[in-house]
Amino acid sequence: MASKRGANDPDRRDRIIRAALEVIGEVGVHETTHRRIAARAEVPLGSLTYYFDGLADILQQSFAALAARMSAQYREALESATTRAEASDAVVDLICGGSYASPGDVRALFEMYAYGNYDETVRVLCRDWLLVSRSSLGLHFSEPTARALDALVEGWPMHQAWEQEPLDRAIAAATVDAIVQRFEGASA
Repeated sequence: MASKRGANDPDRRDRIIRAALEVIGEVGVHETTHRRIAARAEVPLGSLTYYFDGLADILQQSFAALAARMSAQYREALESATTRAEASDAVVDLICGGSYASPGDVRALFEMYAYGNYDETVRVLCRDWLLVSRSSLGLHFSEPTARALDALVEGWPMHQAWEQEPLDRAIAAATVDAIVQRFEGASA
């Protein structure tokens, strides 16, 4: 399906990346094709090879865009906290709130993690994202606490996706509090 936006479409590359993430989130990396991405982005198929060096490049750049967007949201949530208690609440929001990761984002993240097992560029991207997340948590928490909380933020959405039911916010808050108390001690 060709776009009516014309050859001088300054948003085309970003639209292709957004479309790729939507397709990945719907059908997985293994079913993502140039044709599906082009159709979703409403661009000619040739546009993909104009902007990218193949499907692997599209996947890598799409995952990089996803990680950058979500890292910024993660960082913003923790930067806005002025106390450790507010930071703990922000962590609970990252786990339970829908504003951090939509269901499509979570599926795309699962695909990114899996693809990172086979693609060195995405593996490095996943590692770097982990370090950025810990750095954001490090604004308020020690390194051991940041590691434990980040594992919680990353892992709980997987459980929610498989269980297909919302997480009880009180359970998440109690778990975050237990981790903070365990590693930060009385100062928490």
